[in-house]
Amino acid sequence: MKVRDVMSKDVQVARPTDTLHEVAVRMKDGNFGFMPVADGDQLIGTITDRDIVVRGLASGAETTSTVLECLSRDAMTARADDDLKTVLDAMASRQIRRLPVLDKNGRLVGVVSLGDLSTRVKERYAGEALESISR
Repeated sequence: MKVRDVMSKDVQVARPTDTLHEVAVRMKDGNFGFMPVADGDQLIGTITDRDIVVRGLASGAETTSTVLECLSRDAMTARADDDLKTVLDAMASRQIRRLPVLDKNGRLVGVVSLGDLSTRVKERYAGEALESISR
């Protein structure tokens, strides 16, 4: 099974010019804490609720500051045609719970989470990955 078979395709995406406040409100309203940041369909990074608070607000950024000021660049990604176990192993080794998913042309096409993967791979692998990520 491939990542494209389990990834979320209806993904909220932050834009580089979005303010921290706008993104935080979208996260609150959608009950999630992670968003890919893209310019068009090209991924430029990710932002989490923790990035907003720790890198942004706690470091003196205003709520009107843009996402560009505190996003994580060089985000680990998965390819839509990657094997589930390979991606799960990579997430475990880097302690990551969510990954942007790119197509063969490098365009953002979705997000895959540990939860998405754990429902499809053997229970033992999912448990090992969660244990590794939680350390």
